[in-house]
Amino acid sequence: MSRYIRVKLNLMDHIERILTQWRQERPDLKVAPMGTIGRIKLLNQKLTRGMEKTWSAHGLNGASFDVLATLRRSGSPYALSPGDLMASTMVTSGTMTHRVDQLVKSELVERVRNPDDGRGFLISLTSKGHELINEAVTAHVETQAKLVAALTDEQRAQLDDLLRQFLGEFERS
Repeated sequence: MSRYIRVKLNLMDHIERILTQWRQERPDLKVAPMGTIGRIKLLNQKLTRGMEKTWSAHGLNGASFDVLATLRRSGSPYALSPGDLMASTMVTSGTMTHRVDQLVKSELVERVRNPDDGRGFLISLTSKGHELINEAVTAHVETQAKLVAALTDEQRAQLDDLLRQFLGEFERS
């Protein structure tokens, strides 16, 4: 193998090496979409790992962070019906019940009577939960900034536009 090819291979990312192999073995296939999807998948794994470290440092996981952050961003009184909470987090009733039960045990949320519906209840942040999510979301935003620091603001805005367009095709269908 020539020095040029070895240098070029060293500059390739993992996904490009896979694509190169497929192009050699199956030149009849147009494998470019495999590269796009593979990079998105790999990037998602790396970004998730980075965020999991931050959540863990606050005693949370992705699921608990999601519920607490949803309640916090909903605004005062930081309470939502189970249905609204499920719609905002896009999980099933059983999954949400389990998440809420765990957060109640940790005294981060509580079930309170819904003043607009005497038969129903709301999931509400406790003061402990409010304090924790404020700290955790601040650290989360800092982590996310570090995770995207390889991109300029302009590049990130371009990527956001492309991803919004890409995702929009799935949301419309």
